[in-house]
Amino acid sequence: MTTRFLALAPFSLFAIAACAPDPAADAARAQAEGARTPAVTVLGPGESCINRSQVRNTVVRSDRVIDFEMLGGKVYRNTLRDRCPGLGFERSITYETSIDQLCRPQIVYVLQNFGGNFQRGAGCSLGDFVPVSYAKTSKG
Repeated sequence: MTTRFLALAPFSLFAIAACAPDPAADAARAQAEGARTPAVTVLGPGESCINRSQVRNTVVRSDRVIDFEMLGGKVYRNTLRDRCPGLGFERSITYETSIDQLCRPQIVYVLQNFGGNFQRGAGCSLGDFVPVSYAKTSKG
């Protein structure tokens, strides 16, 4: 009985190590997400809803940040309540609503593409819609 336990112990330790966080991978992911998330200037307080019919473009920046670019040039940045697994990779969302608004805490889903077949992935809750303008970058 003891021999069997000792034989399984190395596998158990490997399984635990495989699940441990990888700080280097986390830092690399944060750096890549930061590069896709342009700096903004906040123009006012967050709003709980936006009109869906006014959305011109939706830009997924990372696993937590989505920019909603509106007709007329306004931009609302939405920081999700929690990290949404796969969102930064797939960079597309889907949702269901019976009204012409997207509101906090509406659930949006990662839209996954498997060889041309689309399906819902993780579901994540929207936060406030914060009006922003993209910061101008100077190229030296």
